[in-house]
Amino acid sequence: FLNTVIRNLAGVPSIVYGLLGLAAFVVLLPQWTGGGLGGRTVVAGGLTLAILVLPIVIITAAEALRAVPTTIREAAFGVGATRWEVVRSHVLPYAAPGILTGTILSLARALGETAPLVLAAAVLGNFSQLGADPNGPYTALPVIIFNWARQPSADFREVTAAAIIVLLVVLLVVNATAIILRNRYDRRW
Repeated sequence: FLNTVIRNLAGVPSIVYGLLGLAAFVVLLPQWTGGGLGGRTVVAGGLTLAILVLPIVIITAAEALRAVPTTIREAAFGVGATRWEVVRSHVLPYAAPGILTGTILSLARALGETAPLVLAAAVLGNFSQLGADPNGPYTALPVIIFNWARQPSADFREVTAAAIIVLLVVLLVVNATAIILRNRYDRRW
């Protein structure tokens, strides 16, 4: 039952997670997310994105653990290892590349999400100053790109193109990192 629920949560559109973040972190728990913005802060956005990627991380971790051959477990039990020793010394090292890859790819998905951030906390429209204060206002890079693309000035078109390239490069670097780490730590038995 729980596996079915988690798989269904992984397929929920990101806008629904944004509504959940708005209801949970902005409306119901503004004292925890802080700030004088009624809870619409970086903390609320971060928690919303964490809930968004959590089902994906759980699914990839479970698949990586299931991919460990039973012969490895049986061999470890056969030499007298306890259940904890089998998990710590044999199962987790074998599954670690898959878990790491799933986590990094989930991070890549979170980098490209805008809808949950806009609903949960991001500043829209024109803004003059955004700081690094976790209890202060913020916005998402895709929102900035959209606002710049609507400006009539040629300078904004150039800046928009540069911002798009930055976003693409960051996503490519994150995905390449996932592939490199998976290949580097992949164990052959």
